[in-house]
Amino acid sequence: MLKRFGIIAGLVLLAFLLLPRGDGDKSGQPDERNVTPKQEVKMKEALVTDDMAATDELCRNQCFLDLKTVSGRIAPHSGEAEIKMTLQALQAEHPHMKKLIYLRSGDGSSDRRRVEVGQVTDEADKAAAVDLQRALTEAPAGKVVQSPPLATGTGTYFVMGVPTDDGKGALVGVVHQQILDQVREHQMKNLRVVPYPAEGHFKIESVDTDTLRDVTVDHPEENEGTSHYHKNQVVVKFSAPPSDEDLRRIQSEIGAGPAVKLGYTYVFESARMEAQQMMDYFKKWNVEYAEPHYLYLTNDKAVAQSNGAGGSGAAGGYGQTESSANAGASPNDVLYSRYQWNLPIIETLQGWGIGKGSEDVKVAVVDTGVDLDHPDLKDRLLPGVNVVSQGRSDPDDDVGHGTHVAGVISALVNNNEGVAGMSWYNPILPVKVLDSSGSGSTYAVAQGVIWAADHGAKVINMSLGNYADAQFLHDAVRYAYDKDVVLIAASGNDNTERPGYPAAYPEVFAVAATDSKKNKASFSNYGDYIDVAAPGVSIPSTYPQNQYAALSGTSMASPHVAALAALIRSVNPLLKNTEVMDIMRRSAEDIGTPGKDKHFGYGQIDVVRALQMAEQSRNALSYWPEWLEREMDRIAQKYGS
Repeated sequence: MLKRFGIIAGLVLLAFLLLPRGDGDKSGQPDERNVTPKQEVKMKEALVTDDMAATDELCRNQCFLDLKTVSGRIAPHSGEAEIKMTLQALQAEHPHMKKLIYLRSGDGSSDRRRVEVGQVTDEADKAAAVDLQRALTEAPAGKVVQSPPLATGTGTYFVMGVPTDDGKGALVGVVHQQILDQVREHQMKNLRVVPYPAEGHFKIESVDTDTLRDVTVDHPEENEGTSHYHKNQVVVKFSAPPSDEDLRRIQSEIGAGPAVKLGYTYVFESARMEAQQMMDYFKKWNVEYAEPHYLYLTNDKAVAQSNGAGGSGAAGGYGQTESSANAGASPNDVLYSRYQWNLPIIETLQGWGIGKGSEDVKVAVVDTGVDLDHPDLKDRLLPGVNVVSQGRSDPDDDVGHGTHVAGVISALVNNNEGVAGMSWYNPILPVKVLDSSGSGSTYAVAQGVIWAADHGAKVINMSLGNYADAQFLHDAVRYAYDKDVVLIAASGNDNTERPGYPAAYPEVFAVAATDSKKNKASFSNYGDYIDVAAPGVSIPSTYPQNQYAALSGTSMASPHVAALAALIRSVNPLLKNTEVMDIMRRSAEDIGTPGKDKHFGYGQIDVVRALQMAEQSRNALSYWPEWLEREMDRIAQKYGS
């Protein structure tokens, strides 16, 4: 089947970078014409600042829960060795807790103890000294103590002291918030607050998507409308398979090594010719297309990051139960009630009264991989693939984007841990197509889409894109679509009407982002190709190394819709992909200009209405003729008639 689709031109998750949130006008419609590119960059910079503050808040909230839980596990008369083992276990799960000190005053001298594990740098130790002493004094007296951020040359720290339940002891931690710096660096690039990718970096150049002429991007606002490609590579799909002699001649004439092949498509890399020269060269050959090897990036913007609950985050095990999360009841996930505005606004809890998902409906996350050991995800993960390493290693996430996307869809619900996903049961197929920089080739992305379709995915989420219409990627999309997969993609974060791909392909369901007021997120791309909108601002979800993050972007809106598609297919497995997409359009809440519009498509998704339609279609007599017709076609194809 792979022969139908040529080799994948260079594609990397193009994080269509988001712009700051805005309230828009009274109708919920933003006036993007009044925002200049430089103003958008300023707003993005302000968002990064807001992100850091929100990150700090989430981190402190979850750290308090972790320290409180572990302090409660230490019995009053536990020995020093036992206490040290407990603290070391906490530190192993949360390595950012660099120093932990347990104090116990007790009723007598024999009950008093101090157990300490871990250490910080001399500079951090000096910066934390005053606040640490205050925490060691006040926390055992029953007061929760936390310091302001402590900036050092080795990163930002804070001190937190939590009293024990009986008021006779305390657990104090010195926490390294290295994640703040990581998020800032990552999002400055993803938001293209700095030009990304840099000119010449990894043999990558920028190109005007319409003319394919090279452009130099010196300022972030110049990125809109440009795509990126490998300057010495082209992707070629021949009308007929070339012979070995043809390939040897091509390699000799353009100074190329052996071509990389997928199906009938080839990637050629020349030592002496650039992409435009090679595209001109292939005009004399019988080819369907010769195009640049495009690159794509992730469609996210970080808002907040939190230390994970992990094994020590809350009482109880990791398994989820249904006892308290029936229709309309809030789940007990510790970050849900305060931070997860996104699920109630689309009527998710009411929708759970109709269906919570099914283990038979797999959702592929084509992204940076997934943290395979995250306690809020690992029970929902199926064996996936690492396309970047050509299957030589697991699809583990070394960026964070894919883990966040997966958590929006299927983080364990009602397990006293972290966040709640939209689905209780739908498993995730991790498909790593992007490397540790958050980028990857078209070859990798297309290969990942095809792999997911061949391995039983019923829904594929693609929180990635590019302004270039790469034909080979479109071939891969068509392949999955023809296998009855529902393909969901983020529209992008440049606040532009220019179509982004794969979202703008007719086989793909395109998603824009909204904020908590049901306004268009100020960064969200828009256009006639948008199908629906979904929450995409400050969305809390899972993050690598047992952590949680709140991110913004159409990357975050897209998995809401992918999860809804999975819930619909779980309620009615007989629905075709086109029927699932039709239900999501017809059930959406019209929040913009009456009818379909370019900012919200058919409106914001409504989980309960969509699942009601899916249930009705399953039970309605009018649906049976379609089903019988399909079954007759299937039997005829199988046995021949």
